[in-house]
Amino acid sequence: MTDFPFHLLLPLTASLLFVAGLIFVKRTTVAGINPWTVAFLSNQFAALFFTCFWFVGGTMQPLSMLWQPAIVAALYTMGLSFTFLAIERGDVSVATPVFGVKVLFVAVLVTFLTASQLSLTMWLAAALAVLGIAMIQWTSPGGNRRKLLLAIGFALCAALSFAHFDVLVQKWAPGWGIGRFLPIVYWMVALMSVVFLRHFQPHALKDAAVRPSLLIGSALVGMQAIFIVSTLSIFGDATRVNIVYATRGLWGVLFAWASAKIWGGAEATVPVHLMLVRVAGAVVLTTAVILALAMG
Repeated sequence: MTDFPFHLLLPLTASLLFVAGLIFVKRTTVAGINPWTVAFLSNQFAALFFTCFWFVGGTMQPLSMLWQPAIVAALYTMGLSFTFLAIERGDVSVATPVFGVKVLFVAVLVTFLTASQLSLTMWLAAALAVLGIAMIQWTSPGGNRRKLLLAIGFALCAALSFAHFDVLVQKWAPGWGIGRFLPIVYWMVALMSVVFLRHFQPHALKDAAVRPSLLIGSALVGMQAIFIVSTLSIFGDATRVNIVYATRGLWGVLFAWASAKIWGGAEATVPVHLMLVRVAGAVVLTTAVILALAMG
């Protein structure tokens, strides 16, 4: 009997915060706020949150090694930008499950970029997670086909960017220590986000109807990064961490449907039979998580 891998509760928490954040972000995009405004604010929140990690300590590497956090910061900035573009063009319950394809990307990258070899059970868990994600995604009702395909394309780009991000954090963070690597990464993310100021919409912060959703959504997305990134930095285990994190596909379906019933939104009009297929996909996804946990 193996010990329960309690560190996997951290990516589970991250998945809940991520979806909650995206629901608020979606409300701002519906109100006309562009993804670059949300990305800038979210990245500033993340940099602020991760500054606290400096007090944890670590080993400062030579300046010649700053290319490592710079690459990781660029991948995070790209991934979050693609995420918000996907949410702008598609429903949360459509785009969020597609992000979970990152599970498969991470499994492949861990094998090729590190010395780790994944067991057959872990590959099966990753494959089941992707199947569950596909089942949820294929239940999307009709609509603007081009807009749907753009949402899926941006979500896949986000998944690929974040997959590289996760594996490189696991690979490089130990040499620096989380008290040095993570703050430097997110300070760089904040600096890189300056390019978004060209499209920043300052009126969003003055609009009392939009400001709460904008600030809450941006803060929650920045906060969830603490849970997922610190887990990868301390424990590694990128494949299992991402299988658990993929439950955001389930939360994306359930939370988006519930919030649409309360505040309005496209998810409220999804036919019952399609919602049942999404639930079946969520069950498959949950099975993948159980398999990952059983590998403790």
